[in-house]
Amino acid sequence: MPKHLLIVTAEIDPSVEAEWNRWYDTVHLPDALACPGVLSGKRYVSTGSVGTTYRGDRTTTASRIYTTIYEITGPDVVNTPEFQAMRGWYQFTPHIRARTQVVAAL
Repeated sequence: MPKHLLIVTAEIDPSVEAEWNRWYDTVHLPDALACPGVLSGKRYVSTGSVGTTYRGDRTTTASRIYTTIYEITGPDVVNTPEFQAMRGWYQFTPHIRARTQVVAAL
């Protein structure tokens, strides 16, 4: 059983969403899964409206939030040379509107 989860979220510009999904599924996710200490990874996408609260003001939008949850052996996995080499959004960086990364202990 994994000891830690790496949770990554991103909101991608709809104009490149299909191309980004192809790249993520065929290049990025396999590269991440090949890194030492990465045990598994699964992608999810939100459905419906996404709510945001800022200083007590709540708004909702039709944004799609992508979340990938990786099972990893420990927080040091993200610092390995292999992980650092594959990390990043490359040509999609200008099209990412939001991103979060969390390492959580189980």
